[in-house]
Amino acid sequence: MAEALVASPVVLGFVGDSGSGKTTVARGVASIIGEDRVAFLSVDDYHRYSRAERFQRGLAPADPDNNYLDIAEQHLGLLRRGQPILKPVYDHGPGELVEPEYVAPKPYIIVEGLMGFATRKLRDCYDVKVFLDPDEPLRVAWKTQRDTRRRGYTADQVEETIRTAAVAAARFVQPQRRHADVVVQFLAVGDGAEDEASERLGVRHILRPTLPHPELTPLLETASGIGVTLELGRDGDGMPVDRLEISALIDDLQARRLERYLWDLVPETGGMHDTLGRFEDAQAGETSHALALTQLLMAYHLQRAAIDRAGDG
Repeated sequence: MAEALVASPVVLGFVGDSGSGKTTVARGVASIIGEDRVAFLSVDDYHRYSRAERFQRGLAPADPDNNYLDIAEQHLGLLRRGQPILKPVYDHGPGELVEPEYVAPKPYIIVEGLMGFATRKLRDCYDVKVFLDPDEPLRVAWKTQRDTRRRGYTADQVEETIRTAAVAAARFVQPQRRHADVVVQFLAVGDGAEDEASERLGVRHILRPTLPHPELTPLLETASGIGVTLELGRDGDGMPVDRLEISALIDDLQARRLERYLWDLVPETGGMHDTLGRFEDAQAGETSHALALTQLLMAYHLQRAAIDRAGDG
């Protein structure tokens, strides 16, 4: 039996360089909202070539010549209008294009990938756009860990991949940052930065006025004096922004109070507290406050967009 179509899904997009944490943050947001209500779309599935073919042609993953962005535009537009798609699938393990997947729209759609904001047609499909821009040593450590553990690379191969992809990343990925409503910068702290499951992780959220952000005064009062700061500034493009920073040194008690405050702002949730703030390769019980609070803030924006959509209707 065909699934019932969703009239007007709400779409959240994550873009960032390889290893920046897109999938980890996205999966956490889905666990908060309720995974049964979330459809996923990876723009990286729209790679034109297999890994071997890409190497032969001298193309980086983020090169537009390596991606069917026009088909990604079409498919995201269909999902946004409540229509199902037959999505291509790129298997990152062997680096091969495999059997396509049927994707039906759900009330919420989370999109992630290298090139998700690369064209105006893609950008017009989102209600919320987030760019992940962690400290570079942290991103390199995360990418190396992921690619050696789950994608069959050696450490030397990852290092070479990062080197050869750097020009394309600077040319094609980083410019998408200016289109984001929120820029999330995970901050490396000391020697623990190499550990993907490290609890000693800070985060800075650059909040642009393109979205209504949550009332942050109670959050600051809740965390008074323990490493949560909010300041007004300007981003690199001159746009006025708020900078919300959560220190890696925040203690457990205050972090939990912040989490409870943010849970109250996201009332319609799936209630999955146990996976919040957990990296994919974390040991049992290991979580990051910076990641958990980021996932909650992104879930807030997704639900706020849904409320605003319903009000407009």
